[in-house]
Amino acid sequence: MSNPTALPSIAWIGLGIMGSPMAENLLKAGYPVTGFTLEQDKLDRLAAAGGAAAGSIAEAVKDADVIITMVPASPQVEAISYGENGILENAKSGALIIDMSSITPQTSVDLAKNAAEKGIRVIDAPVSGGEAGAIEAVLSIMVGGEQADFDAALPILEALGKTIVLCGPHGSGQTVKAANQLIVAVNIQACAEAVVFLEKSGVDLNAALDVLNGGLAGSTVLTRKKDNFLNRDFKPGFRIDLHHKDMGIVTDAARNVGAALPVGAVVAQLVASLRAQGDGGLDHSALLRAVERLSGAQI
Repeated sequence: MSNPTALPSIAWIGLGIMGSPMAENLLKAGYPVTGFTLEQDKLDRLAAAGGAAAGSIAEAVKDADVIITMVPASPQVEAISYGENGILENAKSGALIIDMSSITPQTSVDLAKNAAEKGIRVIDAPVSGGEAGAIEAVLSIMVGGEQADFDAALPILEALGKTIVLCGPHGSGQTVKAANQLIVAVNIQACAEAVVFLEKSGVDLNAALDVLNGGLAGSTVLTRKKDNFLNRDFKPGFRIDLHHKDMGIVTDAARNVGAALPVGAVVAQLVASLRAQGDGGLDHSALLRAVERLSGAQI
């Protein structure tokens, strides 16, 4: 008989920039984690951290109490969830899926409905805080779903993040995440414009950003991205390609509910243009490159 005090067994699907450190934080907290992802080196990393590497989604989820998914977008969530090799066909009845991907609210609503037919519970739990937040386990986690499922997931989420809030029914976590991405993109764009303005004015950029960050213009974005701006270091913590996807989600969702996002729409186009110029693989702080190009820099 299984030990009733044992921590639930976890299957983790998707071990990318965010997923790998998050899964490792669960291992540190004592949870048994079996992972599956497409890159062998990520599976090796999980095994080295004390997890188990599975050869397929079906193998990873078959005995899991909780299944956590962290993949790039709606098509990937659908690909891993549906079909004979997917999560819903292979997970046990009563399992809880925590989808931490950032996807359209409708995808989350549909997944919860289809899972319920198999006796599988779902919450959407997208995150904010980027790679650093994932590593430090200080992510902000916005959740959509039933209170009872949120309560069951909470101890696990507390090993991954700091601010964990149930925002409403299925899809609500994704709606709040979309708003988060709107605020972050507009904030990065404003910072990028300030950086170019300050540099062209001959001001000490490091000093200027320090004093700005101490006042009303200060933000988590500026704190986290200051070194990216100063050093032109655009190694991805969060890729422009993904922010482009998220700006599509928020502009589409806003149209559906009749909310006007005039500044958001402009920044969405700036993100799209950066991607079109080949910068999709860079960190979203590379919005600075777009402002530099507009200001006459040859990049």
